[in-house]
Amino acid sequence: MSVLRRLHVLDRVAIGLLATGLVCVASGLLPTGSASDAMTRIAPLLAFLGTVIVLAELTSRAEVFDVVAARVARAGRGSYPLLFLLCVAFASVTTIALNLDTTAVLLTPVMLALAARLGIAAVPLAMTTVWLANTASLLLPVSNLTNLLAADRVALSPAGLAGRMWAPQLAAILVTMACLWGFYWRRGRRAAAGSSGGSSGGPGAVQVTERVREKAPDRYEPPPVHRPADPVLFRACGLACGGFLLAILVADVELWIASATAAAVAVAAFALRGRSALRWSLIPWRLLVMVPGMFLVVETVNAHGLHDLLASAVGEDGGLLGQFRAAAVGGGLSNVLNNLPVYLAGEGAVPVANHDQLLALLVGTNAGPVITPWASLATLLWYERCLAYGVRVPVARLMGTGAVLAVTAVAASVAALALTR
Repeated sequence: MSVLRRLHVLDRVAIGLLATGLVCVASGLLPTGSASDAMTRIAPLLAFLGTVIVLAELTSRAEVFDVVAARVARAGRGSYPLLFLLCVAFASVTTIALNLDTTAVLLTPVMLALAARLGIAAVPLAMTTVWLANTASLLLPVSNLTNLLAADRVALSPAGLAGRMWAPQLAAILVTMACLWGFYWRRGRRAAAGSSGGSSGGPGAVQVTERVREKAPDRYEPPPVHRPADPVLFRACGLACGGFLLAILVADVELWIASATAAAVAVAAFALRGRSALRWSLIPWRLLVMVPGMFLVVETVNAHGLHDLLASAVGEDGGLLGQFRAAAVGGGLSNVLNNLPVYLAGEGAVPVANHDQLLALLVGTNAGPVITPWASLATLLWYERCLAYGVRVPVARLMGTGAVLAVTAVAASVAALALTR
């Protein structure tokens, strides 16, 4: 019991989910065939999770993120409002053009390194990443795995999906900007929102305090150009990350193969020049335990009436009310379970002809999972990166502000979807 008390709350959630899932299989609540199918489907996802976290951790230790962060900070020219706009644009474009999981893994360390470079509070920058990783993922099929599934169902090309979702996407980003500025970025909130943390060590680790070095109310001191301690490691890990992004953008390569290859390059570089950094703790065991448990539990619930419950909750109305219902159900259940299995279950509950209602469900499962740390894979990845950097985001504050964003962003996006029909 004493060991369990010392574990982080997410450690206990992960262990509890896996234990519950295994009990469901052992007791027969979940047929072994269904459990086997679920594990087969998520095997590539687990491979991606394990390798991309190793890649991000080693790239951080090679100071790649510090160099990028220093350049972003210098581009802001000492202005907080300009820095805010740059960070919003950076996170939005990364999510739209790549995908939300890449934003969570690779952009989170940049934002946290940026806070360290400037000596400012880390939480506003961290929240910019996680919120836009979710709310900016509506426009293109590549932005979110749920988009790929929805585009196939409604027979939309990438250009067709963008043409239908540009207004909801714009609405979601504008609402997110308003919430970010009001809750975390405005004067007087920047210091109050900051949380400190120790760190896991290494050159990329964040050391921040709640004292923000503001020379003027809306000014900060731009940092000098950052020089990495080991240029060879810096170039090797930078090339590994660049190759990973190039592979998922232009090559027909499975995501886990791209991340595994890039991680292998980073590991090889550290084996030659920094062997002490290669430790078993690089492997994100919490995520690798939580994700299988989560899918087993959701599969069990789905086998015992989730589809009927969703069909009843979503309804068959393809009009405005039905769209709001679908979005609310998708967003709400995503924060209880996880957005990917909720979308898969919800898709089967939406009548085939109700394309707009399906897109509204997509809005709910993409822009809504910003309340709980497990609501989306991107949020899990982001939370893992924050913990690794020693940045603590109070869960009550995360959930409270996230609830406001979820309700307003989803409502505004569905309204925009209806108005541009």
